[in-house]
Amino acid sequence: MRIAIAGRGNVGGGLADLWERAGHDVTRIGREGGDVSGADVVVLAVPGGALAHALDGLAGIAGRTVIDATNLIGASPPDGHTSNAEYVKARTGGPTAKAFNLNFASLYDQVASASTAPGNIWCGDEEAREAVEALCRDAGYAPLYAGGLENAPISESFLTLVFAINRELGAFFYRMAPPERF
Repeated sequence: MRIAIAGRGNVGGGLADLWERAGHDVTRIGREGGDVSGADVVVLAVPGGALAHALDGLAGIAGRTVIDATNLIGASPPDGHTSNAEYVKARTGGPTAKAFNLNFASLYDQVASASTAPGNIWCGDEEAREAVEALCRDAGYAPLYAGGLENAPISESFLTLVFAINRELGAFFYRMAPPERF
């Protein structure tokens, strides 16, 4: 798969490393922006408050499948939108998902050695499902579908609970499965 990642920090850079090891063709894009028209999937891994600026710098994003991995730490969704993911969908018009925002980038180097694949909660358009779930698995995670894009605000606000647990445990993996899988 051809993946363009806007954001070279811990999340974007870490996911790029995982996906390159899995054999994907990854283009890393920084603040200067770039052309994503050749990508099958575009991943937005920038600070939540910098989302509009990042989208402004991406040529060829219209209609692309986009994974929004941003978090709204100390920021709100752009005016008129209930979530950053909804804003991404409005700007790009393509299949959109919210994913990789509830996992700790500091643990990416430990995913492969986990005894069971950790979970990655995602929500989004059905048209994005195949790509999102393949990229979850290729990064070492078990995809956990949490419904349509209308659930993105819940995912974004769930980060508050993740951080509360983090204060007690430190960075952690999570796993959710039906009883027969335990």
